Amino acid sequence: SVKELVKTCCATGEKWASANGHCNNMEPPTQDRHSICWTAQQQCCLGSLRETRCLAGMNAARAGDMCQEDASDKCGIDSYKECCDCCSLGLQFRSEGHHCEAHQYLGFHCRHVFLTCCKGEESRAGNQDSWHSVRERPALNPTPPPKKASDSLYPKEAFSIGEERDGENAVEGLVEVEDMDECLIYEGNICHHRCVNTPGSFRCECFPGYVLQEDTVTCAQETVDEENRLKEDDRAAVEPTSPLPPPTQPRVPLNPCEGNSPCKQHCTSVGGRPQCSCFPGFSLMADGRSCEDINECLSTHACQLNERCVNTAGSYSCQRLITCPPGYLINNDICEDINECVQQSHNCGLSFECVNTLGSFRCNPKPQCPVGFNRDAQGNCIDIDECGALAQPCSLEFNCINTVGSYMCHRKIICSRGYHASPDGSRCIDVDECQGTLHRCGEGQLCHNLPGSYRCDCQTGYQYDSFRRMCVDVNECWRYPGRLCAQTCENTPGSYECSCTPGFRLSVDGKNCEDVNECLASPCSQECANIYGSYQCYCRQGYHLREDGHTCEDIDECSQSIGHLCTYKCVNVPGSYQCACPEYGYTMSPNGRSCRDIDECATGAHNCSLAETCYNIQGGYRCLSLNCPPNYRKVSDT
Repeated sequence: SVKELVKTCCATGEKWASANGHCNNMEPPTQDRHSICWTAQQQCCLGSLRETRCLAGMNAARAGDMCQEDASDKCGIDSYKECCDCCSLGLQFRSEGHHCEAHQYLGFHCRHVFLTCCKGEESRAGNQDSWHSVRERPALNPTPPPKKASDSLYPKEAFSIGEERDGENAVEGLVEVEDMDECLIYEGNICHHRCVNTPGSFRCECFPGYVLQEDTVTCAQETVDEENRLKEDDRAAVEPTSPLPPPTQPRVPLNPCEGNSPCKQHCTSVGGRPQCSCFPGFSLMADGRSCEDINECLSTHACQLNERCVNTAGSYSCQRLITCPPGYLINNDICEDINECVQQSHNCGLSFECVNTLGSFRCNPKPQCPVGFNRDAQGNCIDIDECGALAQPCSLEFNCINTVGSYMCHRKIICSRGYHASPDGSRCIDVDECQGTLHRCGEGQLCHNLPGSYRCDCQTGYQYDSFRRMCVDVNECWRYPGRLCAQTCENTPGSYECSCTPGFRLSVDGKNCEDVNECLASPCSQECANIYGSYQCYCRQGYHLREDGHTCEDIDECSQSIGHLCTYKCVNVPGSYQCACPEYGYTMSPNGRSCRDIDECATGAHNCSLAETCYNIQGGYRCLSLNCPPNYRKVSDT
C-alpha cells in the first residue's frame, strides 16, 4: 500500500541524512510508480536535516552562543539560526518571569520552539525521538501499541499490508492488483541483511547468528534475552507519556553501536568504542566503517568448468553454460543463427549463389550469362569487348565499335588536316592542338584552338613583334601618357604601376593620389597645419619657429623690445613677459606696466610716533618732529 511504501522510503531518506549529513547524490528507487517512494525519501531526508540543525540551534541558545547564519548553506534548508533565535526569545521570557505566550506572527514552527525553551523543556530538545512533541501536533486518538513481529505468522516479515479489514470503505469482492516487488524497487536499502518479496508485501531476514529486531528491519547478534529486550525507539513509541528519570539517578553508559551507528553493517562495542565488521560475502573497506562486496567469481574454484559464475551482493551463483549447435552463436544467453552468406564463411563457388538457412546454408547455381558476356571473379556477368581482342572482327576498311553484348563495324573515313576520326569512325572531329604539343606558340604566348587550326596570342600587356617573331612588353606609360596615373606611372613587365609624390598616397583605385595628413603624426612641437601635399608648423604667441621648421622657441620680449615695456623691471616668462616693481614702497598699477607709489601715511603702514608727523615720499615716508620756539605755539601740522 502507499502508506507502508511511504513509511519504508521515508525511513531510507532519514537513514541517508543521518549517515551523510546531506541529501545529495541519493540513489532513486527503481520501478517507482508515480515517484511516490522518491518523493517520500527526499522530503524525509530534508526534514531530518532540518530537525537535526534545529536541535543544534536550540542547544546553542541554551549555551549562550551567538545565533549566526551558516554561510555554507545555499539550499535554504538550514534551520539552525531560526531555532536558535526563537529559543533565545523563549529563554529571555523565562528569565524575566513572563507568561510563556508566543506571538501569532512568529509562525507555527517558531512558536513551538519558543514555548519549548520558555517552559524549560530541555529534555525534549536533547532527545531526537521526543522532538516530535515540538514539531507535530498530538494525535486525536492514541494508536494501539505495535504488534511484536514474533507473534505474527511470519516472525521475520517486516510489514503485513495485505491484511483484510472490515470497514465502511471496504471494497466487496476481490480486486486483482499487480504485486509490487519492494525488494527490487529499493535494492539493498530496505532491509539490514536480506530482503524477501512476498505477495503484497516483503519481509526481512538475517544472516545466521543474527536475530531480526522489533523494527523488523535491523539485525543484531543473537543473545539469550534478545526477545525480552526492548529498544529505546520502541519504548518511546509504547510509553510516550512515561516520566523522565529523576536527575539524581545515575545515567547508564551509552552503547556506541545503538542509535546512529557509525558502521554500515555490523557494530560491536569494544571498551566503549564501536568496532565495525561485515557480513559474510563482504569485506571491510579502508575507512573502517563501510563494507564492499567480495567478488567470489574472481576465484577459479567458485563454479565448475561447465558453469558460469554470476556475482551477487554478499554471495554468488553458478549458471550452467549454454551450448549452441553448429551454425548458431550465443548472444545474451540465446542461440542465434549465423548468416554464413553475409560473413563470407560459406564455400560456394563462383558459379553458385549462397542462400542462408537456419543453422546452415545452401549453394544454388547461378544462371548462365547471355551471349556477349563473361562472368568475372565475383560471379557477375560483364560485357565482352570484342574490339579489344587480338583477332579483330572487322576488316581493315572498317572500324570496330563495341556495344553492350555485341559490336558494330563502320566504314573508315578520311579527315582533313586539323581533324581526326571519332572513336566510332562515323565522323571527323576537331583536333585541339592547344591541349598537346602540336602547336608552335612561343614562350609567353597563349594558344587558342580554332576549328581545324589554332592561333597564338600574346598575353595581356604584350604585343607581337613580327620582325623578331616574339611577344614584347608594351610600355603603357609611354603609349597613354597622363591617362593611366594621376601623378607618376612606372612600367612593369606586362603591366604598369602608379605611384605618388611625397605628401600623397595611392588611393584604393590604384590610380589617383590623395593627400596625406602629416599632422596626425604630430611632427610639430606646437601647432601643425596640413596643406595639400605637405604641412606647415607654426607657433603660438610669444614663440617663434626655429630653423628646423618643427620646433618652437620662446621670444625674450625684455631683451628684444624697442623702448621700455615696463617702467621699472621686465621679467621674461614662457610665451610672454611680466613687469615687476621694487620690493618696498610701490605697487603695480592696473595697466600692468607702471609702478605706483604707496602712501604709507594714508594707509597707516608707517611707524611714526604720536609726537611725529608722517610725510609721504616716492617709495617711502619720513617721520618729522616740529618744535616751536619760545613764545610760539603749534597751529597745524603743515
